Amino acid sequence: MEEIQVNTSRQTEMIDITSRVSSVVKKSGIQNGVCTVFVPHTTAAVTINENADPAVMRDILMETNKVIPFKDGYTHAEGNSSAHIKSSLFGCSIAVIVENNSLRLGTWQSIFFCEFDGPRSRRVWVEISG
Repeated sequence: MEEIQVNTSRQTEMIDITSRVSSVVKKSGIQNGVCTVFVPHTTAAVTINENADPAVMRDILMETNKVIPFKDGYTHAEGNSSAHIKSSLFGCSIAVIVENNSLRLGTWQSIFFCEFDGPRSRRVWVEISG
């Protein structure tokens, strides 16, 4: 297992971490298997989506923030309930097939770290099984 550090700069943002995860896969030497990416935080997440147009990430965040607003009469004392809800909906892990020591992603796919309670210094755990 290897840990990747991700520093976020906004309250909500999506950061492409594909190249960093890919480096972990290459370093592992595992030719065929599965790469699991896990976020050990309750106000952040990980997802796979389009990498060609950055507007897609902006649109996802814009709509997510509309559906789950920052302030909405939540009772959680820390004031970050919307971040916990978003994290639960997106999820804390993904699995990607590893083939020939490379991530097997679709043409337009990338792995994105999702920040919902930033800015913060975050961790992402990457495990390659094969």
